[in-house]
Amino acid sequence: MKYILRKHLEGNIPLEIIYLSEQGKITQRKIQVLEINPGHIRAYCFLRQTRRTFKMNNILSARLIKPRYDRSG
Repeated sequence: MKYILRKHLEGNIPLEIIYLSEQGKITQRKIQVLEINPGHIRAYCFLRQTRRTFKMNNILSARLIKPRYDRSG
């Protein structure tokens, strides 16, 4: 997990995570990793449109967001 987060931080590439909140709610988020710290990350959350702190242990999965291509042209 840490490897994926670090690669996206270095490449300045957004990614999608599945996150378990403190209340036990599972959410799907698109984030831009800003900083990696022991036990947590700081990221821009596109869902909430603000910077957020995410606990590493609560990130259930992380994956690259596939680019969408416009087929009109």
